[in-house]
Amino acid sequence: MQQQISLRLLPSQAADSSSIKEQIAVSANVQLASVNGFHILKQSIDARSKQAWVNLTVKTFINEPVQQRDVFEFNFKDVHKSSKQVIVVGAGPAGLFAALRLIELGIKPIVIERGKDVRARRRDLAALNKQGEVNPESNYCFGEGGAGTYSDGKLYTRSSKRGSIDRILQLFVRFGAEEKILYQSHPHIGTNKLPHIITAMREFILSCGGEIHFETKLTNFSLDRDMLKGVEINHNSTIHADAVILATGHSARDIFELLHQNNILIEAKPFALGVRVEHPQSLIDSIQYRCPVRDEFLPPASYSLVEQVQGKGVFSFCMCPGGIIAPAATSPGELVVNGWSPSKRNNAFANSGMVVTIEVKDAVEFFKVQNTKNKIQISEDDPLLLMKFQQAIEQKAFVAGGGKFVAPAQRMADMFDKKTSASLPDCSYLPGLNSTDLRQVLPPFVFDDLRLGFKAFGQKMRGYFTNEAVVVATESRTSSPVRIPRDNETLQHPQIKGLYPCGEGAGYAGGIVSAAMDGERIANMIALQSNQSSD
Repeated sequence: MQQQISLRLLPSQAADSSSIKEQIAVSANVQLASVNGFHILKQSIDARSKQAWVNLTVKTFINEPVQQRDVFEFNFKDVHKSSKQVIVVGAGPAGLFAALRLIELGIKPIVIERGKDVRARRRDLAALNKQGEVNPESNYCFGEGGAGTYSDGKLYTRSSKRGSIDRILQLFVRFGAEEKILYQSHPHIGTNKLPHIITAMREFILSCGGEIHFETKLTNFSLDRDMLKGVEINHNSTIHADAVILATGHSARDIFELLHQNNILIEAKPFALGVRVEHPQSLIDSIQYRCPVRDEFLPPASYSLVEQVQGKGVFSFCMCPGGIIAPAATSPGELVVNGWSPSKRNNAFANSGMVVTIEVKDAVEFFKVQNTKNKIQISEDDPLLLMKFQQAIEQKAFVAGGGKFVAPAQRMADMFDKKTSASLPDCSYLPGLNSTDLRQVLPPFVFDDLRLGFKAFGQKMRGYFTNEAVVVATESRTSSPVRIPRDNETLQHPQIKGLYPCGEGAGYAGGIVSAAMDGERIANMIALQSNQSSD
């Protein structure tokens, strides 16, 4: 007999399969010996009371053999000799999952990636952290796996309408992720494990006949009137294909500029900008679990916060329990910070982006003030306006830090009091911190909204508002400041046939899973349109 049962367990019970079986027997009113096994279908933590509980939904096998967990059937094809081929620009989650889906559909993907493979990429990250040297083509944003490879590997999304979340998670498991991501309420893989999974995907794509070319940069488009025929790479050669999937990520400013120079329609898109906030993980644990010391069977605690301040939303973004703050700049002279965690989330600090929504009117006001000092040409109709705003704040942060990607920072309560911190606490950010009045970096409305937001968050989470927390500037790559439009039905650019904007960089995703689903959606559409044209 198979049954689906909901259980409410102590953390120690949920961590022990024998204890789970005992609770199944009690819940099903059967003998323990008749419970042959179970699969966890859902797992979440309820920490709303003094005692934290683990909620499990399990599929049980009572008086019958345990069956294998249901899995998706993936039918990958050999595309070495496929007559159809598609160029995929970018090897982030959107590009890689688009390539895998194309292979299932019998189409050969040709993936071009400006950065390096994950192994070679590590050396550039080390140089950025230790020597303060950024490689514009290989960094935390550019390279195999995209920004997600070195950003914790969070797999939680609400974007279920875009595709099958389960299918994406099952693909990750197929390439080496742990099975637990299939049932956790907020699954993540961990920055230490993602490179191995990404490598396995690359090797599989190649084994099926796909192509992947690293250090290969899109430098122009090959157009025949309104039809895209291929792409120019590295300024010296052209690749032709039946279609081009543009999945370059949220930081490919040169691609936005290239599109604009070619009079290919793009639009300014609101995004969020702010800071990274870091607390001792033990403090976040004590607040969230309502106890002095976290139970050893509970994971490091996380949080999600949002507050309306002066008509704008202030909210947490990409919270990393047991994590590290990292330099995520893509150009010299610009400072960006991001966060990541290893799979065990066992570092001493918890960090989160804390950001404010930025709209066109905000950038216009910012540049009006700047124009009193620097004659910057601006226009409300400039599709690159918000990108230029983002870039200007990152440059201010770099200067305030003093160079070498040292980050400007301030203790949280000091920021609220508008005073420069006399000292800064220990921090996970390897290039180091420089005590700064963050009014030198952030626009006034962002600074004020954040400081008021921190105070409000302290009322929601007693102990959150503290000078033990350090505020590090600037978190500015939350999403793309540009949208590349596409037709709702064909998913092609409205002006250019054969060009398929995709993923975060085009403004259609917000994380690993939603980007992966968007990549698959584009691949499905290309195959459908190809079949229709062949009929």
